[in-house]
Amino acid sequence: MSIITFWNNGKEETGKTLSIVAIATYMAIEHNYKTLIVSTGYKKQRLINCFFEQKKPKKNMGIFGPNTNIAMEDGIEGLAKIMKSNKISPESITNYTKVVYSDRLEILPSFNGSTYEYEELRNMYPDIINLANNYYDLILVDLDMEVQEKITEAILNNSNLIVATLSQRLSSINRFLEYREKNKIFKEKKTLILIGRYDKYSKYSVKNISRYMKEKNRVSTIPYNTLFFEASEEAQVPDLFWRLKKIDAEDRNAIFIEEVKRTVDNIIYRLKDLQTNM
Repeated sequence: MSIITFWNNGKEETGKTLSIVAIATYMAIEHNYKTLIVSTGYKKQRLINCFFEQKKPKKNMGIFGPNTNIAMEDGIEGLAKIMKSNKISPESITNYTKVVYSDRLEILPSFNGSTYEYEELRNMYPDIINLANNYYDLILVDLDMEVQEKITEAILNNSNLIVATLSQRLSSINRFLEYREKNKIFKEKKTLILIGRYDKYSKYSVKNISRYMKEKNRVSTIPYNTLFFEASEEAQVPDLFWRLKKIDAEDRNAIFIEEVKRTVDNIIYRLKDLQTNM
């Protein structure tokens, strides 16, 4: 049972959420892990749009008072209610998630209520994640920049693995290197580097980036892929990954699925290595 938190150090587009989607979908198809993705953002729909077509939301009472409109299908508010009443168990979390693959992949979407409610709710994320860790094999946390620093620290400190998601830009890489010098948690073995929206034709290749960052092993990547991007907009990601299982090495999309596999293998290997050396 492990918590894997995906973090980035700026507001620029790093492809963090779509990287999580690719990793989690591949894991659900190829590995026997019971996985939960937790979105900590506010009104962030990209994650849920990858798997589910959006319906007109129903309206309900707010979790912290009347006269707030929320989507009943979003489970975080119902989960928060139960936690506030101390009536929750690890097994009950699954009642508030959206199921992609039964016993393989579930999602706890971002909150869609009022700003005030979100400011109250986000304080509960560390407890929700830790509780879920008692039921699921893997918790993949999409850590949002809007989460307060103290909450971010709590989640990172409780994580078994931190995936620092960077863009392929030199400025993003340098900013992380400077940040790592000031924050020892990112110097630890439990931090893995991931380049999102990777372009293999850039001069900042995975080999050059790894050398520049003085990483002993090649950094992980999730390449930009047109089919994947389109599928993420059309709630077709699971179908796409099943189709990609059948392609050969000569297919133009082979590099995408090969790098997703390598990244998943790196995550699993690092988790096992960390557990062995505890």
